[in-house]
Amino acid sequence: MSDSMTRRLPVYLLLDTSGSMMGEPIEAVRQGVKLLVSDLRGDPQALETAYLSIITFDSHARQVVPLTEFLTFQEPKIEASGSTALGEALELLEQCIDKEVHKAAPGQKGDWKPLIFLMTDGMPTDSWEGPADKIKKKKIGNLIACAAGPNGDETVLKRITESVVRLDSLQPEALKAFFKWVSSSIKTTSQSVAQVAADTPINLPPPPPQIQIVP
Repeated sequence: MSDSMTRRLPVYLLLDTSGSMMGEPIEAVRQGVKLLVSDLRGDPQALETAYLSIITFDSHARQVVPLTEFLTFQEPKIEASGSTALGEALELLEQCIDKEVHKAAPGQKGDWKPLIFLMTDGMPTDSWEGPADKIKKKKIGNLIACAAGPNGDETVLKRITESVVRLDSLQPEALKAFFKWVSSSIKTTSQSVAQVAADTPINLPPPPPQIQIVP
């Protein structure tokens, strides 16, 4: 097996599961994760390269699925309640990447740069500024943040990453479109990852009409 075969593309999904996501939105998130996993299981390149972890955050952040290959991935139980501990989620993300992503060593290539998707529908309720600045400075991965629905705050997300998108609503169709776009982005990245240099910004597929890129 060549080096490029053993290098993984780590994908981290950070999902806001606070109380404001209760009802239809959280059900759409569950369906979205299901859709994403089945879609990627059908893509040979993604199946070979991409590994997925899910971190949820409400009053606390938790890694509900460690970095796992798609074949053995089991959907976590995702419930909505509580407040929005975004700062804690960013700190946990950093710890998980430190622990799970293989670093390059003499004679061994490390994993590809992680691909991170963060989705939140409201203002953080903990102290998030320090963790946000640290994540942006460390450039721990290609991080795409999504301000979802009417209360998603783009300014907060711009402090974490330059790549911010807005999802126009929390309706099931819009959330489904978001997960489909995430799935396409993972496929595109898993195909192009071997051709791009480590620090080159990745090219994501154009988003669907429900998603606007925030300049």
